[in-house]
Amino acid sequence: MGTIIKERKATVITNLKKEIVETVELKNGIKYAFKDSEETIAMLADFIKTERQCCDFFNFQLSVSAEKKYVYLALTGPKGVKDFIKSELTL
Repeated sequence: MGTIIKERKATVITNLKKEIVETVELKNGIKYAFKDSEETIAMLADFIKTERQCCDFFNFQLSVSAEKKYVYLALTGPKGVKDFIKSELTL
């Protein structure tokens, strides 16, 4: 992964961390709730685009609540993905 992509990824992750309001461990991953805003949705879309390039084992589920309170992102995958998320993504 190039330096520019690594820097962009680090910036996106840093910004996303600020918006997390809840973290729920799933059997095969982790689900995050974020403050709902257009900026958060755009950051999550950027995060998904970047992660798909390097981590093709992730399943991404992005959902927005009808009440416009939260945006949810579930990251799931094969055995060991939860530990990978905690150590590599540090979300």
